[in-house]
Amino acid sequence: MKRLLIITCLFLSIMLLYSCSTDGRAKVVVVTDYGNIELQLYDKTSEHSANFIKLCKEGFYDGLLFHRVAMECIIESGDPDSKDAVSGAYLGKGLDYTIQAEIFPEYIHKRGAVAAGRLPDKDNPEKTSSGSLFYIVQGKIYTDYELDLVEVQVAEGNARNKYYQYFKEEEEAMHDGGETVDIDSVERRASRRASAWLLENPHRIRAEAREVYKTIGGFPIQDGEYTVFGKVIKGIEVIDKIAEFETDDADRPKVDVRIIKVKVK
Repeated sequence: MKRLLIITCLFLSIMLLYSCSTDGRAKVVVVTDYGNIELQLYDKTSEHSANFIKLCKEGFYDGLLFHRVAMECIIESGDPDSKDAVSGAYLGKGLDYTIQAEIFPEYIHKRGAVAAGRLPDKDNPEKTSSGSLFYIVQGKIYTDYELDLVEVQVAEGNARNKYYQYFKEEEEAMHDGGETVDIDSVERRASRRASAWLLENPHRIRAEAREVYKTIGGFPIQDGEYTVFGKVIKGIEVIDKIAEFETDDADRPKVDVRIIKVKVK
């Protein structure tokens, strides 16, 4: 009996170690003006993790700004133009290539999540990620009522994106069929299809994710929309410091917040 107990404990220990290690082994330290942030990258999001590590090793992020900061939301970096940007310059453009989305339901936008920036759905329906833009979630703690509102907001956004897709399809179908394109008719058909799609695909935040957002906090409106490829394992307080800076109308901190160096461990 005692031997069986020892074997069982050993087995559970191995399984626990395995489950912890599958999140990812690659670690990166982001050295900033206000402290260090240590990130762990996920193995499952292999394309994003490999690309991020490559850029880090090349020194791409060294000297770049956190060009976008939104309190209780995110801090963002990765624009190569931010290194020498003058005050008031528009920032937020990444490198000229994209990465195929690697969106998995278990990787949510909890506090400390690391995710890739991208163009909006209207211009990027496949949700491909920017080659270099990344953000870290500061977020906030939500109530059930607030999470219900997020579900509604996401559902409306999804329906709107589907409407744009169906509008284009209906317009092309009329044109290809030799019909005169009637915009009112196209709008009605696209609207009906978008409404039907929404009824079949309501947005719901999973029970496990709700508990995370009600206890740890995060930024749930981004779930399923952007690729989360890592998490903060040390230095979450540095994100809070950066998020407190006063920003301009484009969410750029009025005092430059710079990445001094990024080190791959």
